[in-house]
Amino acid sequence: LDHSVLEKAYARIASQYDEENKGFGAAPKFPRPVTFNFLLRHMYRKGKTSPEGAEALSMTLETLDVMAKGGIRDHLGGGFHRYAVDQHWHVPHFEKMLYDQAQLAISYLEAFQITRKERYADVASDILDYVLSDMTSPEGGFYSAEDADSVIEEGKPDHAEGAFYVWEYDEVNSLLGEEKAAWFNAMYGVVKGGNAPVGSDPHEEFKNKNILIQRMDAAGVADKFKVSKQAVDKAMSDARQRLKTARDKRPRPHLDDKIITAWNGLMISAFAKAGQILPDGDKYRQAAMKATSFIRDHMYDSSNQTLYRIYRGERSGIEGFLDDHAFLINGLLDLYETTFDIRWIEWAAELQERQDALFWDSDHGGYFATEAGSKNILLRMKDDYDGAEPSANSIAVMNLLRLNHMLGNAQTLEKAQSSLDSFSVNLSNQPSGMPQMLVAVDHFLHPTRQIVFAADPASSLLIEMKRQLNEIFIPGKVVLLADGKEGQQFLSTHLAFIQSVSRLDNKATAYICEDYVCQRPVNTLDAFVSRLRP
Repeated sequence: LDHSVLEKAYARIASQYDEENKGFGAAPKFPRPVTFNFLLRHMYRKGKTSPEGAEALSMTLETLDVMAKGGIRDHLGGGFHRYAVDQHWHVPHFEKMLYDQAQLAISYLEAFQITRKERYADVASDILDYVLSDMTSPEGGFYSAEDADSVIEEGKPDHAEGAFYVWEYDEVNSLLGEEKAAWFNAMYGVVKGGNAPVGSDPHEEFKNKNILIQRMDAAGVADKFKVSKQAVDKAMSDARQRLKTARDKRPRPHLDDKIITAWNGLMISAFAKAGQILPDGDKYRQAAMKATSFIRDHMYDSSNQTLYRIYRGERSGIEGFLDDHAFLINGLLDLYETTFDIRWIEWAAELQERQDALFWDSDHGGYFATEAGSKNILLRMKDDYDGAEPSANSIAVMNLLRLNHMLGNAQTLEKAQSSLDSFSVNLSNQPSGMPQMLVAVDHFLHPTRQIVFAADPASSLLIEMKRQLNEIFIPGKVVLLADGKEGQQFLSTHLAFIQSVSRLDNKATAYICEDYVCQRPVNTLDAFVSRLRP
């Protein structure tokens, strides 16, 4: 594998871009965040201002913008629906999946990192707050999904797709009053006969119903009605809350309250990254830690290192598949980089050993989805398609590469290379079907930046250095803390150079390295920032 596979994939993905409606391909329109992951890393390698880098970024941001305004987003309760049935991102299949929320939150967080535009941070927070309020168990685990359909009227049997989410024109008017309703209707496309586009509603399920879609921003509404933008901002915030309060009295869609380890791993990553990137990220960091502790306490048997897949009131007997291990390891590595709590990297290493023992294909490389001897499974399959979820192998390869740089284990690098070799034919023939695997290829082909801090975890200088670091999009970076205590001892047993990392003048000190070749350490914020942004 070389850079040509990345170029080929980029050309294929770019050729599928829908210039008019944004996104890739025709209806139905799926978000597919794995494509954004590849494009943003391609942009980073090419440079934001190069023609190809600028194009990769604009395709991503334009699609994220259209989705954020679209009917695919829940403008009142937060989060995103599964997909849009039409090319305009307007009429969704109303189901809400945990794995979509996790991946899209990360896409918007990365868009915020790259652009520093608050609208992307707002959408990310919106998604995460929805998950906290509606998809989190009291113990901290994350539920799987909310159904698309619900009872139309309490006490009656009739169900309808989107019944919980759609609005009649008169209903909005009576809730908001004539003036504010006029503003709201202009902003969100609410009209008398319903706003589903012709052809998007063949069975007329949404006749006289409105699916909220942002047609105007606050400045546009202010201009149209000759009022101040501040007045519109306040009125629309109040209007959304008023409609949400009314909506909450409707029968809710069924909640699938299974807690699935794999999807929780994805969500832990999202909350951990939000804890790094967002200014008010502490509540998200806490959510990631609580969910991780829940899985450790309720879905893992440390006596035999067995991870379980499903919890619903109690742990089921189904042992974890490859995706449960890989997605959780990924979440643990992200959580370590957020908290510097060495327990998470220790557990990740333990789970990686178990994953290798259960699923590794020692003949050809890569991982099987299920373990040898699994009941009811005649043929062990290897998943490599990055679709609505990333393939477990794509995440597994990235984990191996990260663990190699964090813990210096040559075996993990060999397994990563062997895995990529095993998927190389598919990568060459169908690269656009494997964008998350291409993220791993990109990481494999380029030097890795390690940032090692020597500091007390509570050091105010360390906290400020981390804040500055997390404002910058540096894909594939590895961040470690030499704390002078148990954490540094554990890391030193794997990476010899960590033993010699120490604080200069007893201040928080940063070592910026590339494949373990380090620049002179720095212990002032200005020097650190200038090294990060040469």
